[in-house]
Amino acid sequence: MQRRQLVSLPPALLATWFGVYVGPLAAQGLSAGDALGGIRAALSAGAKAAVLQLGQAGGFSGNPKVRIGLPGVLDDAAPVLKTMGQGKRLDELVAAMNQAAEQAVPLAADLLGQTIQSLTVDDAQRILRGGDTGVTDFFAGKTRQPLTVQFLPLVKRTTDQVQLADKYQAVAGRAAKLGLLKQQDADLPGYVTGRALDGLYAVIGEEERKMRQNPAAAGSALIKKLFGG
Repeated sequence: MQRRQLVSLPPALLATWFGVYVGPLAAQGLSAGDALGGIRAALSAGAKAAVLQLGQAGGFSGNPKVRIGLPGVLDDAAPVLKTMGQGKRLDELVAAMNQAAEQAVPLAADLLGQTIQSLTVDDAQRILRGGDTGVTDFFAGKTRQPLTVQFLPLVKRTTDQVQLADKYQAVAGRAAKLGLLKQQDADLPGYVTGRALDGLYAVIGEEERKMRQNPAAAGSALIKKLFGG
């Protein structure tokens, strides 16, 4: 059965669905509509901030929390390869990986926006009871698979331009067969795409925590009412 959109449900029915989640908020002057509006505002603010922060030059490479490096055993082998004169090529590969992520992230804006607009009653319930990561978990659950499909072609075009990319594939493939590297990390475009999405959701999570800790600074009356109690 297809789930109804929030806009098609009357406030009284929404309040019944939300039960204990909206009930305590009513004591602070929050209606079901306020709660839903606050959730949408929080989703929108977190998504926009993350895309703007990461979707620019240096968005990944300049942020140690999300910077994409070589995975596992390949990163461990990097110092040895540098002593063999491969330092410049390794640096070019890592730079291309981060650049690919920075170029891919803006592609997420439309889907994140559509996801916010299609918010359902069940989604809103999960977000309200999801603790400090309710917003982040919602986005990851709804958008990771389709965004992987969107990101992969662009990431592949960028990483394919680097000389060392084919060597990565060969060495990583052998390492995966030996159990030294996760299978999903053996494919360079797939690895970069996964890390790009990890970074996107991580920054959305940071924005969510900021809103919960200091809702007045979010610039939205609804976010302040929702998280300020």
